Amino acid sequence: MNQPELSQKIKQIFGEVSQLASTLCAMDHTDLKNYPDNYELLSTDAALRGELIACKLRHLIYSTTSLKKGEYLTAAAVVQGIRISDNGGVLEITLPSLLPKRKQRRGAEFLTDPLYFALSQYADSHTLSKYSHCVVCFSHIYSRDLPSRRVRDYDNLELKQLLDVIATFLMEDDSGLLCDAYNTTELGDYDCTRISVMGKDRFPDWIKERENRLKSISDF
Repeated sequence: MNQPELSQKIKQIFGEVSQLASTLCAMDHTDLKNYPDNYELLSTDAALRGELIACKLRHLIYSTTSLKKGEYLTAAAVVQGIRISDNGGVLEITLPSLLPKRKQRRGAEFLTDPLYFALSQYADSHTLSKYSHCVVCFSHIYSRDLPSRRVRDYDNLELKQLLDVIATFLMEDDSGLLCDAYNTTELGDYDCTRISVMGKDRFPDWIKERENRLKSISDF
């Protein structure tokens, strides 16, 4: 990439940053209690623009520096707070945000690329089960301090791209004949998404455990 091309890309990113700053300013001056719809539009725009900026900066790094993609995205997974752990035969993956809506390609990329390298790094030091039949549970956790109207339909969320990444490491095939997907909405201290992968025989006990220790959306 030559210098004029680099300068043009940087100017485009700077323009996105300026628009993000303006949106954040508007959010700061919007009364959340009296104008929740306006605040939701502004906050959603700010979040998506922030993800777009991050993705554009990533691609700029890949094309202009010697830093390898894997090295950067492994660090990005740590900064984002992606966590992976084994909990009694259930692999739990915690993502730092709610899932993006479908067709927001950059929003999904913001999570899927670091997740891939986080799982790769985890696999280097842990033995992962390669399921022939499994259940994948998506727990969409919303902050209990924010309005319940934020809760979205499962059909509008980007699940497939994440499932494709997880299948690479944990499944022989992500066909519907071999993999069941389950969604649950819960309340928590902050927004996040927890993905639990387990064998089908483990699923009934998992459901009971979750019901016993988590407050569900029905308690609003």
